[in-house]
Amino acid sequence: MTLYTRFAAHLDAALDALVASGDLPAGLERRAVTVEPPRDVTHGDLATNAAMVLAKPAGTNPRALAEKIAAELAKLDEVSAVSVAGPGFINLTLTDATWRGELEAINAEGDAYGRSRIGAGLTVNVEYVSANPTGPMHMGHCRGAVVGDALASLLEWVGHKVVREYYVNDAGGQVDTLARSAHLRYREALGEDIGEIPEGLYPGDYLRPVGAKLAAEHGDKFASAPESEWLVLFRKEAVAAMLVMIKADLALLGIHHDLFASEAELQAAGKPEAAEKWLREHDLVYDGMLEAPKGETPEDWEPVELPLFRSTQFGDDQDRPIRKSNGQWTYFGADLAYHFQKAQAADQLIDIWGADHAGTVKRIVAAVAALTGGKTRFDVKLVQMVRLLRAGEPVKMSKRSGNFVTLADVVNEVGKDVVRFTMLTRKADAQMDFDFAKVVEASKDNPVFYVQYAHARVASLHRRRADAGIACASADLSLLDTRELALVKLAAQFPRVVEGAAAAREPHRIAFYLYDLAAEFHALWNMGNDDPARRFLLPDNVPVTCARLFLADAIGQVVRNGLSIMGVEAVQELN
Repeated sequence: MTLYTRFAAHLDAALDALVASGDLPAGLERRAVTVEPPRDVTHGDLATNAAMVLAKPAGTNPRALAEKIAAELAKLDEVSAVSVAGPGFINLTLTDATWRGELEAINAEGDAYGRSRIGAGLTVNVEYVSANPTGPMHMGHCRGAVVGDALASLLEWVGHKVVREYYVNDAGGQVDTLARSAHLRYREALGEDIGEIPEGLYPGDYLRPVGAKLAAEHGDKFASAPESEWLVLFRKEAVAAMLVMIKADLALLGIHHDLFASEAELQAAGKPEAAEKWLREHDLVYDGMLEAPKGETPEDWEPVELPLFRSTQFGDDQDRPIRKSNGQWTYFGADLAYHFQKAQAADQLIDIWGADHAGTVKRIVAAVAALTGGKTRFDVKLVQMVRLLRAGEPVKMSKRSGNFVTLADVVNEVGKDVVRFTMLTRKADAQMDFDFAKVVEASKDNPVFYVQYAHARVASLHRRRADAGIACASADLSLLDTRELALVKLAAQFPRVVEGAAAAREPHRIAFYLYDLAAEFHALWNMGNDDPARRFLLPDNVPVTCARLFLADAIGQVVRNGLSIMGVEAVQELN
């Protein structure tokens, strides 16, 4: 139990005592009651809105209720002062011993500090990346890949069972185009001069090995054959080759999915038909006419009866077709069936999508609500594109890829950890610039460096302690002063930051928090530059040195745990 959950339990006990004494009615809803750090640190260590939330349903004055709650909380040994502010906020100041106890808890729990059970073992399916299997990963895919993977890790930290899933779009026209592009490279491998790659085909060099493999296996059998004889085979072989490449690219980022779900297999198994049947049985699909698109004249519009999903019942602005006029599934129809399949194996669903898919969020959220009776939590997280820069100038495209910068090229240049951390330094739906010069810069303005530098400094203390011949069998934490305990208070927020980030599905909060923690640690460290007595390592004062090393170890532990959630390795020293 972390400090914040412990005090939430203390507050519950105080409220129970007021119920028992008749000062509060029984059965009041307490879910909106919070225990958190006050906005102004001068107000104390913890604050609660309990009186503000409960006064109205209790039919009492919030400040009067706050005074009664404060009186109960003041009885706690861990509390040194309680005050009521404004209309009824309650501020608590904790004893120094309480913070020393939390410091001991951080080092005692080690790698487990910040883990939680609020996920209660519920299964969450996180689907991310899901790029078309038509080429290597590029930087347009990178941010969603990192956000999805870090979110999956974050959810595991709070007690969820997580399934990392990649949806392979191998049933659309893009994979037929891939097959035709592979056929062109196949003919090239047989010695034919193919000239310029025709418009509409994939031009990247990455298809040359695919063509060479097909040529080695089949000779010139399909060189002049009609498309109908080779399209299915070449599509299958090319998609398989692309998936090998995609998995290798993602592995460079430390990303490994549990499941690769095939759209083609989904359709072959009749899952869209099953979903349509279920929806019709529940009067959620009907045959009807769509309204003419805006801007079309009546002469341009030919109404066609189509099976329509009643998405307006779930907040969408119009009902959506699940099949085209030729009977083929619309993208939405196939996607609906895919989510139906996922929902049958998970308690909650999360999709990580590019921001260009924002227009389809309403309809798929409506579909999942319909298919699950509203029982499955479903979140769609939109991720903005990343603009690549080099010293402020746009990066040129890659000839090998055809028209984009590959993820592999970026990771090989700056490293996995730099890429992963940088992708989490802004909210996913905010625009991002990735400047090759800035992300490796050794400055406070570079969060990747700043956080890693904090951990490297902690590691350096132990090397220097050993060189100085200082041994610490124990640590007298009473030697830590108010300024040092202020750092403990920030470190103690880590568990609640983790829980809050998981609940909001926002892994970037971990990066933000680590930057703040690193800043406070560096500030404390730098005080030693002006006042030697403030340094962490004091060879002439071993007891204080040991206490400060214990504090530094706790900060290093929290940094490591946060970086672990982000999929970033904590460095021992910086080059």
